[in-house]
This record gives sequence, C-alpha cells and structure tokens, in this order.
Amino acid sequence: MPDRAELKDRFLNGTGWAEAPRILVAGDASNRKYERLSLNGQTRILMDAPPEKGEDVRPFVDVTQLLRGAGLSAPEIFAQDASNGFLLIEDLGDDLFARLINATPSLETPLYETATDVLLHLHRAATPDLPRYDAKAMTDVACLAFDWYQRGATGAVDTAARGSFAAAMKDALAPLDATTPVLVQRDYHAENLIWLPNRSDVQRVGLLDYQDAMLGHPAYDLVSVLQDARRDVSTDAQRAMVGRYIAGSGIDADVFNHAYALLGLQRNLRILGVFARLSLAYGKPHYVDLIPRVWGHIEANLTHPSASHVGHLVQRHLPKPTHDILNSLKSQCKTIPLP
Repeated sequence: MPDRAELKDRFLNGTGWAEAPRILVAGDASNRKYERLSLNGQTRILMDAPPEKGEDVRPFVDVTQLLRGAGLSAPEIFAQDASNGFLLIEDLGDDLFARLINATPSLETPLYETATDVLLHLHRAATPDLPRYDAKAMTDVACLAFDWYQRGATGAVDTAARGSFAAAMKDALAPLDATTPVLVQRDYHAENLIWLPNRSDVQRVGLLDYQDAMLGHPAYDLVSVLQDARRDVSTDAQRAMVGRYIAGSGIDADVFNHAYALLGLQRNLRILGVFARLSLAYGKPHYVDLIPRVWGHIEANLTHPSASHVGHLVQRHLPKPTHDILNSLKSQCKTIPLP
C-alpha cells in the first residue's frame, strides 16, 4: 500500500504542481497539515488530511461552495482527491487577524467590524442543508468539560454531577432552537481569518477552518470571534461588535444578549474540555496554557442571568484552573486513551 508521501506525489502529479517546492505553513489541533507550494511566481496551499486518522475533506469542500456561493472569501478549490484526503486550494496569504492586531493594535476595531459584517452578510443568505447544532448537540459537547477537564483536574468524572449539568444545560439551550438557524462556522476567530485588503467589503475577510459548520443560532459565531480562546479581545471591541450585530440584524437586544451569554458559556465549556483532552489524550500540552483565558470567559458568562440554571453546577463541580491543576493536566500528557 502506498505511503502518505507517495499518495501526495501522485495527487500533485495530476495538478501541474508536482515540481513546486513545498513549505509547511500550518498544522492545527486536528491531524490536518498545510503546505505552501510556489511555482512561477504563483502559490497554492496543499491540504493534507489523512482519512486513516479520521479526517475527511468532503465537508470542507461542501461548506466552501456554500460560503463562496454566498459571496464570501473562502479559498477556491483547484483540485481534490477526497478518497485520499488531499486538496489543492487558493493561498489567501499570511495576514491573519491575530498577527496583524498584535503588530498594530489600532487595527482591532476595523478588522473586527468587518468580521462582524461578514456574519451579518452570511446570516442573510438562504439557509443551507446542514445538520443542526441544536440544544442536544451543544449539550453533548459542553459535557466534555466534565469528561476531560474534571477528570484531569480531580482524577475522576462525577457522573451524577455530569448528568445534572447535562439536563440543566439542555433545558437552558432548548428555547434557542426556536430561532431561525443560520450557517455557523463554529471556529470563527482571529487565527482563522485572513485580511485581504485588495478585495472589497466583506470579501476582505478570508475564511479558514470551517469544515465543521452546522446550522445554529446567529449569536454563535459572534461569540466565537469575540470570546477568543487564543487572544484577548478588548472589552470595548466586544461591546461595540455586539452592538454592531444587533443594529445590523434588527434583533431584540435583550433576546440577543441572553443567547450570546448562554452560547458563550456552552462554547467555552466545550473548549475547556477539548483543550484538556488535547493534552491528556493527544499529547499536546501547550493547549493547557490557553485554559485560563477560556475560564475567564466562562466566569464572565456566568454573571449573566441566562446562566442561572447552570451556573451553580459549573461553579460547584468544575474547579478553577489553578497553577497546580494546569501543571497536573500537563503532567498527565498522553496518559488517558480515548474511549
């Protein structure tokens, strides 16, 4: 059976880019890798997503078509081998929002304004045929905070507490299912957004890492970009972007803020569990360093009345990530197998 390198060469042989020098530009929390190919003054990105490691490029292809069909800057796909997990796609460059704002903090407001406008634009598009990110689905993944973070921090999962939390979380989220759903990219943040200043309007935002898109609440991706696990978004910018979305969508402010805080709690609990799992099961302890910021988002969302039915369960059963707990999560790196 051909190895991965041979399969990659076979794929590129059919694209005209076989002789292009390749440089690794990124990997992520999954098993995907990305290489930049350069040839005759042009560049492409090779996505390498091995199916034998659970990767599947077909959702990326499908959502790319939806986003480009809505007039947004998802990368063009030039060639694909779905069975072996290879895509040759447009190179949108290296101007990640996170990198630009770190170098020039004054760019934070204009970049986040455009990112918010992308969501307003996308949420006016026709509703595509995608699975629902509903109360049940969101509750299931929020429970990762118990399955992995609680387990790593305390040595065991309190199954009774987990069950009480799941019931309360699902009940709190259920009313949001009545809202007309939109496409939510689910990983919409400053390290997945690329600034394309030579394009116009919402097309100035290049989109990445949206293969897990589903249909969900309109507040979800705004929470994702403003309550970022990887960088601090200023309080002023957060407040301004929520106001911008409310004004642009015409949604009732109280209704939106209720959903925003509740979804922020759900999302950050999921991330808390995912980051713990990345260390405990996958051997990626550097994600533990991001947990204090995620915990800060959890605490902020717990102050909103929408979290009242779940807040006491979170505060009682999920310990604050102290220095000792964070070190413990790292010391257990790759010691707990996946179920």
